[in-house]
Amino acid sequence: MNGPIWISDQGDGFYRNPILYSDYSDPDVIRVGSAYYMVASSFSNAPAVPLLRSEDLVNWQLVNYVAERLPYERYDRPQRGSGAWAPSIRRYGDLFYVFVPFPDEGIAVYTARDPLGKWSDAHFVIRSRGWIDPCPFLDDDGSFYMVNAFAKSRIGFKSVLYLSRLREGENGLWADTDSGGAIFDGHETQPTVEGPKLYKRGDYYYIFAPAGGVKNGWQTVLRSKKITGPYEERVVLRQGSTSVNGPHQGAWVDTPSGEDWFIHFQDAGAVGRVVHLQPMRWEDGWPVIGENTDPNGCGEPVMRYRKPDTGVSCEPCAPQSSDAFEGDSLGLQWQWNANFSRDWYRFGGGLLLKALPSGGARICDLPNLLLQKIPAPEFLLTVRLNLSSLGEGCCGGVVSLGRLCDSLIAVRSGGGLFLERRKCLVNGGKEEITPLCRLFSEEIYIRLRLERGERLYWEYCSDGENYVPAEGSSEALPGAWVGLKIGLAAFSRNGGSGELRARSFVFEPLEKGGKK
Repeated sequence: MNGPIWISDQGDGFYRNPILYSDYSDPDVIRVGSAYYMVASSFSNAPAVPLLRSEDLVNWQLVNYVAERLPYERYDRPQRGSGAWAPSIRRYGDLFYVFVPFPDEGIAVYTARDPLGKWSDAHFVIRSRGWIDPCPFLDDDGSFYMVNAFAKSRIGFKSVLYLSRLREGENGLWADTDSGGAIFDGHETQPTVEGPKLYKRGDYYYIFAPAGGVKNGWQTVLRSKKITGPYEERVVLRQGSTSVNGPHQGAWVDTPSGEDWFIHFQDAGAVGRVVHLQPMRWEDGWPVIGENTDPNGCGEPVMRYRKPDTGVSCEPCAPQSSDAFEGDSLGLQWQWNANFSRDWYRFGGGLLLKALPSGGARICDLPNLLLQKIPAPEFLLTVRLNLSSLGEGCCGGVVSLGRLCDSLIAVRSGGGLFLERRKCLVNGGKEEITPLCRLFSEEIYIRLRLERGERLYWEYCSDGENYVPAEGSSEALPGAWVGLKIGLAAFSRNGGSGELRARSFVFEPLEKGGKK
């Protein structure tokens, strides 16, 4: 299998941003000893809440998920824009905590002693619509708190940060909201303030919180000598003269050598929300982030910088993407379009996906789409499929899913195999089905090319060499707060049964594997 097509580590003691050129939205990071752990949003995909690990803050690997399933039956079907929003991760004592907001249901906490093992089931500290972006905080006196923001789309207002006491009840932690209250109102100076992360340094409590909106906003820091405020405010990171629009929500971490760093995301269109690493230092009790700092202490993002001094040397790497479908388990890069069942797939000469009855649903509305994040703004993807196990009325192929769902699908009908292209806008409308050709081989290679994060081009063949273009490109459009995802579809019409066999799923750089 080919290696990653985007590597941040330059191999010369420097790194380039983004450190993760993939959709790890709303990252939160902690250090435990020499290891760093990151969690990110996953919305209605399952398994949920990816967990990544690094020892140098630059090279990251996907190592686990916090939840195998989303905790409500409604997530057995795709629920775009809902599900697991911006989580936070902390370790207190020998227990890891991940707080996950479900904007339509409440805020859940998951715990584990070993983050690479199995996490607990969801325990809700509050059941209330519109509470988002939670961050727990254990104070010096043992008091446990949670700071959070609000989603206007669910509760009718935003731009307010709220602090609650977390207390221990018979059934675990719960948020004592009656004893809490709003601690910061950003309507006048920090509109759409959200994503708060609460820390303490010296005599001050600090809240790192983005404001101004995802695409064009900035990073703000609040400080106070009392956890309940009042809080002073300072904008500490803006786009400035750089190409990094809206440097947004993230985490302050340190190294064992005493350096400070800030991890945040950027909305990069079709690729999704990519992750950046910024140098950070302290001056007069305020964090200074990035470079080219103005007189007010506001910096700009860096694009290339020396690697953090973590005391650990790592081989350049990135989260896995290509897959040979060997062994007997799915790679961690794969997520389903909704809660899943383990009898949807098996292994044997590749990955076999069961063609589940579609019930007439559009491809984008099928729960059993097997998807992954795209790994770069440009690539050539080659997928090798075997269609011999597709029964009459069964369909299988490759799908690109964002606001537009675009796919090349093989169909067995009337004893023959046919290839068709299916497109639809996810938010409404029927699928547009275009017949392409009759297939005379049970093997098919499908290639998908993404150029400049903007246009998608399809090709297909039966021998892996003589590709035929599918007429017309499509616009690469992100989904609802998520980047474009690409993967496999298998479904049946009219009660047919069968399986789609995937033999390989390989990403390559354009300059190596295909022309622009």
